Amino acid sequence: MEPVYTLGVDVGSTASKTVLLEGGARIAGRSLVPLGAGTSGPVRAVEEVLSAAGLRREDMGCIVSTGYGRAHVEGAGDSRSELSCHAAGAVFLCPGVRTVIDIGGQDTKALQLSAAGILERFVMNDKCAAGTGRFLEVMARILEADMGELAELDERSQHPVSISSTCTVFAESEVISRLSDGAAREDIVRGIHDSIAARAAGLCARLQVHEPVFLSGGLSRDQGLVRALERRLGCPVQTAELSVYAGALGAALLAYRRFRRQEREAQNG
Repeated sequence: MEPVYTLGVDVGSTASKTVLLEGGARIAGRSLVPLGAGTSGPVRAVEEVLSAAGLRREDMGCIVSTGYGRAHVEGAGDSRSELSCHAAGAVFLCPGVRTVIDIGGQDTKALQLSAAGILERFVMNDKCAAGTGRFLEVMARILEADMGELAELDERSQHPVSISSTCTVFAESEVISRLSDGAAREDIVRGIHDSIAARAAGLCARLQVHEPVFLSGGLSRDQGLVRALERRLGCPVQTAELSVYAGALGAALLAYRRFRRQEREAQNG
């Protein structure tokens, strides 16, 4: 029997990610292009993952898109909300997960899942960039640091600096002022992480947080932020190597379920 391939495409505001799934269980490929909605990012991400696997769009049993730019993915048989896709991807990566935090490029979401992994409730911030990936990118630029350096800087902090502003524009001015006053970069980074974690924890407080807690999305790579979330929530926060792909993975899983459902309907019809 020929293997069934499904593709999940997550088009965010700053990046396009794909996950290629074989048989609804094995990750056969993935790609990430740092270009989001309205750019060549989605097309390039799809081309990259298919080329690496030696497959074509026509070989896909189903393609499901998600994310900010989900309505404009060529060849997608369906589009699903980021909420359902991140929930499905998190359950795959962290079986038994009950609370999912997704800090994206332009918004932050907290999801509450049932013991069976079903999305029950969610809350999300407004469209302000405060406490999001964009916020952290702006702060890193001011500090002349790469995003990959932030966790190490955070770990070296001895005297964390509080960043009180929640607006990205005001926080930018506050960080510049702190630097002018002689504050160490690592102490400012710790303060920035704490500020983002405080906003995410505030969202979680509007739900009944159950463990395990899982952080999905691009900022899951930043262990300094993970530690800040653990301090704020008072419990471990889990991540996985593929946390950044959770939305695309969930879309690929939902694509497989859609393919099997259509297959059953065709047989019964």
